[in-house]
Amino acid sequence: MNSHYTIIIQWSDEDDCFVVSLPEWGDYCHTHGDTYEEALKNAQEVLEMLIESALEDGEILPEPQTLGKSLKVA
Repeated sequence: MNSHYTIIIQWSDEDDCFVVSLPEWGDYCHTHGDTYEEALKNAQEVLEMLIESALEDGEILPEPQTLGKSLKVA
């Protein structure tokens, strides 16, 4: 699925894993993974489920947060 939603992945010493936040979907929308790759895969799966569920229920999808300008790498 091609979406432009934000995925924030951070290491948590307390949880001893990577914790993922999906901010457009609310303060309590999180998943995790033992590796960065697993955390990203889980985030993508959760996003797919959230989008599918919202569309099935006729809900409006949250607006993705985007950057105003392109970032250029020198």
